Amino acid sequence: QVQLVESGGGLVQAGGSLRLSCAASGRSFSTSTMAWFRQAPGKEREFVAAISRSGGTTVYADSVKGRFTISRDNAKNTVYLQMNSLKPEDTAIYYCAAAGTLLIFRGTSNYPYWGQGTQVTVSS
Repeated sequence: QVQLVESGGGLVQAGGSLRLSCAASGRSFSTSTMAWFRQAPGKEREFVAAISRSGGTTVYADSVKGRFTISRDNAKNTVYLQMNSLKPEDTAIYYCAAAGTLLIFRGTSNYPYWGQGTQVTVSS
């Protein structure tokens, strides 16, 4: 079992930056692929980024590649999402998710553990 709590969301102007954090509890964190997803109003939840257990492999959605960076600190049981050059279309609720396995997935159905989400709003 993994429990996840996100923080760091807020309101920022276009072009600005935010760093999201996801604090995890439970034994499975250090052996689990971790990911960030987002869901905008009226849209389906979509994949943003994922990171392997060691942090050596990262995967990004095309829409955020080059602007967002996912990282993790296994000693602190925390995963981060550094978001730079934010755009209004990045506005969404951002969710942290744990796969519970070593494999990296993009689909929501592969992640059994979810946080409650944190709101990110980018004004134009």
